Amino acid sequence: MADAADVTGLLLAWREGEPAAGDALIDAVYGQLRLMARAYVSRERPNHSLPPTALVHEAYLKLVDQRRVRWQNRAQFFAIAARVMRRILVDHARARATAKRGAGLTMVLHDGDGSYKPPDADILALDAALQTLAAIDPRQCQMVELRFFGGLTVEEVASVLGLAPITVKRDWALARTWLYRALQEPAQ
Repeated sequence: MADAADVTGLLLAWREGEPAAGDALIDAVYGQLRLMARAYVSRERPNHSLPPTALVHEAYLKLVDQRRVRWQNRAQFFAIAARVMRRILVDHARARATAKRGAGLTMVLHDGDGSYKPPDADILALDAALQTLAAIDPRQCQMVELRFFGGLTVEEVASVLGLAPITVKRDWALARTWLYRALQEPAQ
């Protein structure tokens, strides 16, 4: 796997229009994207119909089509990749729910370091909760996306959002608590 400096350099070259940088970038990040996709799909129901490779390829097609993004660094790239994969999974769940009339689409959530283990969440309920959180506190919603879906560390989240790590830790604790409660409400 390429280190952060390599990925950042490739992103900057790609942003400047260097054609070979795009190919080198996908070679550099494919493994990490595949790990992210495998983690997402493993949290889904056991017979999930979207394999990790398909998720990576679909996400890649959406990432290379990003015209308004001003690529800056590795953390930003993986943050956007996480958001794109989340949208793909939600769209896939919606399509399946429409076809099957909501056949128990769940996702196991964790933040990568094992410190927070909320209950399994219906992916559509999770998406609704994140949309509500985004309306209340967009920064906390971004933190949830970056930690749960992007697998970024506290330090990487701090870098992406331009915050001190202590601020991320504090807001992260608040966001986790809010999300846990929001996901519990439908069960009551």
